[in-house]
Amino acid sequence: MSVGQDAVDTCLAAYREDSKPERSAEAAATKYLLGLLGKKAPGRSVEVRIPPYAAAQIIEGVRHTRGNPPATVECDARTFIQLTTGGLTWSEATASGLVRASGERSDLSSLLPLT
Repeated sequence: MSVGQDAVDTCLAAYREDSKPERSAEAAATKYLLGLLGKKAPGRSVEVRIPPYAAAQIIEGVRHTRGNPPATVECDARTFIQLTTGGLTWSEATASGLVRASGERSDLSSLLPLT
């Protein structure tokens, strides 16, 4: 098993117990899952932000190089980890305000979950 997957498992176990995982585990899990998302949907038209841990550009289309990107998706690490692992659906997350998505191609529902 990879270090990234171990971090994901650690975070999911903490979330099930309604506790917060260690910051280092949450950071590693976020970066690992964001990397998988980037491999699944390569490109530079949507910026996915998971503050304070990471951001990446994904999905083919208009390339973003400077300033505010034309499409953004932002959420906290817990929401992102749950979205990518199937613990939360895109529609649940957007309806409850856990995900802020704007711009063309910012609906990631067809890409999730990853694992």
